[in-house]
Amino acid sequence: MEKYESFALLKKISFERPGGSKEEEKVANILLDECKKLNVDAHLEEFEVDGYEIKKASLLANNKEYEVTGVGMSGETIRDGITGQLVIIESDDKIATFDSLKGKIALVFSRMMYKTYKLLCEKNCSGFICCSGSIYDELDKTDLEKMSLRERHYKHGKIPGVCMRLKDVESLLKENVKEVTLTLLQSECKKISHNVVATIKGTSKKNEIVCFTAHYDSVAFSQGAYDNATGSLTILQALDYFKKHRAKRTLKFIWCGSEEMGLLGSTNYVKVHEEELKDYKLCINVDMTGVLIGKDIACCTSEKALVDYINYMGNEVGFNIKASQGVYSSDSTPFADKGVPSISFARISAKGGMEIHSRKDVVDFIDENTFYKTCEFINMFANRMINSVNFPVNKVIPEEMKKELDIYLGRKEREV
Repeated sequence: MEKYESFALLKKISFERPGGSKEEEKVANILLDECKKLNVDAHLEEFEVDGYEIKKASLLANNKEYEVTGVGMSGETIRDGITGQLVIIESDDKIATFDSLKGKIALVFSRMMYKTYKLLCEKNCSGFICCSGSIYDELDKTDLEKMSLRERHYKHGKIPGVCMRLKDVESLLKENVKEVTLTLLQSECKKISHNVVATIKGTSKKNEIVCFTAHYDSVAFSQGAYDNATGSLTILQALDYFKKHRAKRTLKFIWCGSEEMGLLGSTNYVKVHEEELKDYKLCINVDMTGVLIGKDIACCTSEKALVDYINYMGNEVGFNIKASQGVYSSDSTPFADKGVPSISFARISAKGGMEIHSRKDVVDFIDENTFYKTCEFINMFANRMINSVNFPVNKVIPEEMKKELDIYLGRKEREV
């Protein structure tokens, strides 16, 4: 493979860049400049995202104050906080045992999942505590997460919440705490995020479009080298390749903003471009590549024939990859939900290997040769699709995949 030195940009874009921040916009402009250096038509498309500023977050129990972070977009308490009975929620079934949770503060041993939050709203819960990290965490080596509710949560109402270390939760339970005082003050606003969109016109089948997607934002505390600077640079590598080797079909390269906030960039893109999606044949998403200790996978929200094709091709060219049918939690999903067959490529780290969504996601653990091997396979696969005589992937989302999309996007619950 001819190497456009995309890997050399890894350090340049690996820094904390949450959705809607100035740092995220800085990376958007770096990617835009790279497109222009390659003489590719590119522009920014802006969209609004929820923003917030935590002014005060505290949790007091038995005259002891615990370290917490405020949960964004969860509303506010009164200035002096709310005091209520601490209720331990081990499972969603426990919530159903209460006639009401008004005046009570629920402790959930995880992040605040959608179904749990919806149930707490139905029971008029007054506040909540969710958890971060592990009981094994060393405080000087781990960060207390900054969490935020998503729109599908707070459309049911707002319950003031804080996030607490699981290690501190263990201490709180050992002390048999019965009552806590929770304070959360915050202001909410709208911020601007961006998608970076580049286009290479096809030579003979210009009205048929294949898009490449990857998100370029990160979560708080994370440099996001693996998740997902690597994916962003993988599709930049593809942009360079297809600029030099013009394809039959038109190509769109979309670097999506605010994916970590709930796939907001890709969701906005398919909404704004819904009319032209009739011409989209396939979405190729890349979410994390380049780890030395890991395995390459492909998750296809499509007919199973595409799964078989990728597995056969991997064997043919000697690239170890495992494809499967499913819904991947990244920017391929909004395209699939609009009827565009979609695939997410990733190199998944082995257990004990590279970690995402933490201060540990840094460039030190990304391997250049491994990165380019994945790039080469993706470009090889894409080239076959894009230059095929007749497009080999049927524009069909199977019924079982539609059901999985409904469950993932919170429109339905999985049947027990």
